[in-house]
Order: sequence, then structure tokens, then C-alpha cells
Amino acid sequence: MSEVPTAEEKAAAARRGPGSGPRRGPMNVGTPGEKSRNFWPSAKRLVGRLRPERTRVLTAIALTLVSVALSALGPLVLARATDRIFAGWIGAQLPAGVPVATVVEQLRSAGEDRQADMIAAMPYLVPGQGMDFGAIGRILLLALGLYVVAAVLSWLQGRVIVHAVNQVVFDLRAQVEAKLHRLPLPYFDQQPRGELLSRVTNDIDNVAQSLQQTLSQLLTSLVTVVAMVSMMVWISPLLAIIALVTIPISIVLTGAIGKRSQRHFIQQWKSTGELSSVIEETYTGHSLVKVFGRQAEVDAAFAERNEQLRAAGFGAQFVSGIIMPAMMFVGNLNYVVIAVVGGLRVASGTMTLGDVQAFIQYSRQFTQPLTQVASMANLMQSGVASAERVFEVLDAPEQVADPSGPSVAGAGHGRVEFEDVSFSYDPARPLIEGLDLVVEPGQMVAIVGPTGAGKTTLVNLIMRFYELDSGRITIDGVDITRMSRKELRSRTGMVLQDTWLFAGTIGDNIAYGRPGATREQVRAAAEATYVDRFVHSLPDGYDTHLDDEGGNISAGEKQLVTIARAFLADPSLLILDEATSSVDTRTERLVQQAMAALRGDRTSFVIAHRLSTIRDADLILVMEAGRIVEQGSHERLLAADGPYARLYRSQFAAAVTELDTSVNLA
Repeated sequence: MSEVPTAEEKAAAARRGPGSGPRRGPMNVGTPGEKSRNFWPSAKRLVGRLRPERTRVLTAIALTLVSVALSALGPLVLARATDRIFAGWIGAQLPAGVPVATVVEQLRSAGEDRQADMIAAMPYLVPGQGMDFGAIGRILLLALGLYVVAAVLSWLQGRVIVHAVNQVVFDLRAQVEAKLHRLPLPYFDQQPRGELLSRVTNDIDNVAQSLQQTLSQLLTSLVTVVAMVSMMVWISPLLAIIALVTIPISIVLTGAIGKRSQRHFIQQWKSTGELSSVIEETYTGHSLVKVFGRQAEVDAAFAERNEQLRAAGFGAQFVSGIIMPAMMFVGNLNYVVIAVVGGLRVASGTMTLGDVQAFIQYSRQFTQPLTQVASMANLMQSGVASAERVFEVLDAPEQVADPSGPSVAGAGHGRVEFEDVSFSYDPARPLIEGLDLVVEPGQMVAIVGPTGAGKTTLVNLIMRFYELDSGRITIDGVDITRMSRKELRSRTGMVLQDTWLFAGTIGDNIAYGRPGATREQVRAAAEATYVDRFVHSLPDGYDTHLDDEGGNISAGEKQLVTIARAFLADPSLLILDEATSSVDTRTERLVQQAMAALRGDRTSFVIAHRLSTIRDADLILVMEAGRIVEQGSHERLLAADGPYARLYRSQFAAAVTELDTSVNLA
């Protein structure tokens, strides 16, 4: 059983911001095994997603029925051509003008009963007359027409199925995307990022590929089996019974092998997700891996996951690959038995040569779809294993729904009140208990304290990233649970310690804070946050294109862009979680001045570790173990000589010690 994260670990995870989740380092990439659902319930659920496409599916079934029916008539028509060819060859060797009955009687008199029975059963036999090439040609043209029309209908059926499957996968992607927006933040905290990305990309792609490759072929194969069995029974019930013996043998073989391969496919896609997680973490932490010289450990972790994926993939493909040879072996045995028994029945006159030929064709067409279905078992197993992983995302518990009805938001001044608030990540380890706090509009509230004290948790509760255990939080007198999350968060600007920029221009990244913002508004926000200073030094100014990591500007400049984004949103509530940690001291002072001018009647929460940056705060909250142990202004808290004073002195004592050491060394 995995250990329950401590409050410090939870707080550290929360501080990374929404969606980041716990990150595995290069030396800790394992994930616990997941129990999979049974194959058939999952397969039934996957096929059930075709229900909205029932019109296309029914059209495909109709096209399949007609196509297979025409294909089934082909061997029967060709059987007539074979009978005419054989009758012409025999008739050319018989004396002209002699009735067939006389020839049969003469053969019986000579003791050639088997030949007499065969000739008596032959249609189209005319003694002395050779092959009727005109009749044979017409039969062959008819067979050709049947096969051409059947092929066209089969092609149309394939196109219809492809459209249906693509629409189903399109809807599945849309549902997964919408589901991700409805999942609570704790879900992402508990999911490795690479694993989740693998589920919503690799697994959905595999589901699409499996459906496209198996659905059309499976439908055609099943209808073909029914048609071929019907034709075989109509031609010869005895030979049909011999042919049908392969069905239970095929089912037993396919079931036994498929059951063994299913667990390999589940492990294959699980290992794919784990490998993706290793690659994603190593890529994003590439610089740290190089700095600390951990390439060998990363290579070892990658090699381990890669080997697990190789072993699972080999096992899945090898085990499922046994199905095809096994089915071909059974089909060949069946072919030999039918040929021998059919030859004996032709010799006895109970069947014509054309009927035996048609039956052999039907038996081959009968075993072929069975072999195809068996060979598709690996694709079906793989697709269903991926579908199970996607369904796990769709079945995950969602966040509490927003209240219905009109908005109940207040006037927008930014008064925040905590009333007897309690919250914990783990019920066994309380974090915040009975917290009461009132923040008036326009106040700058600084939150300080050691790591894991609950500072970021406090502001995450305001944003409703997590639900309270008890108590309530109000903004301008309105309980935040009575607001929609969109309304609540639209009133709030938040800047995290970890910057997030998307691939686009600097102007686009700033405008992300207010959709539809004009160029002038973007420039004004940039000037207020001193982004304008460095933008002019870039070749394309505000049109400078950033990659998704913002690698072409410095860390401090990226932080300024995120601050400008929050300023442009013009919120009534500002939350800055170590937002100036990546900027230099001079720029930090300029940003603080801009924030002071911007605040006006807006409330701001600032989480800071450098206490020198929050001296001007209207209210400083000192938190320890989820509780506010002190609150007041900078001067008042220093005079009280409590936890804040100790924190303040420890920072400046460390700075003085470092200065003295450097002087002595000099």
C-alpha cells in the first residue's frame, strides 16, 4: 500500500498550480498496477458507442448482406460452368445420337456401376457433343458481374463504416476533453502527467485504429459465415456437418489463446503510459538531469520501462499471433476431408463435380472469415484494453456541479471572509481547522510561514480548486459555493511561481487574461508591469513568437508576462503565489509599485518567502500547520517578537552571515 502524502507534500503539490500534479523524478517512475475490467463488458460498452451512428451502421449491414449474398451466388454459378465443361468433355467421348439412358444401361451391363451413376447424375450431357462455349461464356460473364457488384458494395460498406468509426472517435475525444474540464484538481494531483497524456492520445488512437480495422471486417466475416453455411447445407448436409466441426474447434482455440493475450495487451498499454511519463519528466527536467549528472540513472529508468514495454508487446503479439497458424491448420485439415468425401460422392453419382467444386469454394470462404476473426483477436484485445483505460478517465468522479439559476455574485469590491473553515487532504491528517479571517476590499494580505504550513492551500480554497470539509468562504457576502466556477474565477487574477506560456506571440500570451482585448489594452498592461521594457529589445516586439516553454526569453521575463496577463484581466481579487520569485530585485520593486497603483479597491493575496518584499502589506498572516498563529502589520508583528519576528530575523541573520563570510574570505 502506498504511503499517504503528508500535508507538506500536498501543499507543495498544490503550490505548483492546477494541473501539474505530483511529478515523478527520474529515479521514481513506478506506478501501481491497475485492475482491468473483463473483456466482454468493456467490448460491449465500446460497441455501444456506435448507437448514435445506427443509421450508418444499418446501411453498412444492408450493403454487407447484399454484397455477401452476391458473392455467395458466385461459386454456385461457376459450378454450372464446371458441370458444362465436364459434361462437354465426357459427351465428346460418347457416340453421337445415343441417349444418355442407353449409355448408362450399357455401362451397368459392363459392370461399371460407379461410372454409370456418375453419368446418370450429370446435367447438360449430350453424347457426341463437345463443350458449349457460348453457354460457358455467358455463365462466366454472369459470375464476373456478380463479383464486380459485390466488390463495389463491399467498398461502399467500408466507407460507411469508416465514417461511423471516425465520428465515434471524434465524439470520444470531445467527451474526454470535456471530462478533463469537469475533473477536480485532486484527480490531476494523483495522476502522472505522461500517463494521463497517454490515455487521451495513444489509447484513443489505438481504439480508433482497432475499430476501423476490425469492425468492417468483422461484420463482413460474420455475415459471410452465415451465408456460406446456408449454401453448404443446401448443397450437401453431410459435407456441411463435416465443415461445421471446425467451428467449436476454432472457438476453443481462439478463446484459449485470446484469454492469454489479453493480459499482455493490458500490460502493453500500461507500460506505454509509464514510458511516456518517464520521457515527459526527463524532457521537462532535462537541464537538472544534466546539472546533477543523473544521465545514467535516467537511462537505466528508461531502459527498464522500455524493456517492460518490449516484453509486454512481444508477449501480446506472439501469443495472439499463434491464432492465425492454428486456424489455418484446422482449415487445411477440413479442406482435405471435404475433398476426399466429395470425390467419393461424385464417383457415386450423389453429387456433381460442379457441386463439389462449389462446396470446396464455400468451405474455403467459410474458414477464411473464421481465420480472419481469429487473426483480429490481437487487434480487438489491444483496442479493448485501450478503451478500458479511456473509460477509467470518463468514469472518474467529477467535481461538485455548479449551482443552477442566475448568478448571485456580489458587487465586486473583493471582501473575502473565512467562516470556521476546515480542510484536509487526508481526513486522518487535519490541515486547516476552524479558520476565521476577514479581508477588507483593497487590502494587500501577505501570507508567510514555513513550507507545508498551508499558504497555497488557503488561496486554492478561495479559487475553489478544492472543496471545504466544513465552514464557508464568502466574497462580497456571497458563499463561493453559490457562484459558478466561471463567475468566481473570472473575478480573480492568479499568478503562480511556475510560469505557464503557450506557443504564440507575447501579445497573445498577455491577451489570454482577457479574451477580445485590444492591442492598446495589452500594451497598457505590459507597460504597467514593465514588460514593455524588454519587449522593445526583441526583433518582433509584441509579435515575437514564443514556444510552449517560452525558451527564447528569460525566466524573469516570462514571469513578467504572466503578471501582465493577470493585470489585463482587471480582477477584483489578485492572488500572487511567489509571483516575483524569478525577477531581479530592481524589477521586483518596480512590479510592487505597479501593483500598489493597480490595487485601488481590489483585494490581493501575496504568498512570499522573502519577507522584505511584503513590508508594505496591510495585513500579514503567519501560518503554521494550517493555522494562523499571528496577524498584523509588519511593524506590529516585529514588535510582538513572535513567529514572524523569528522568521524575519532568521532571513536577515543568514544574509549578514553570508556577507561576513565573503568579507573574511576577501
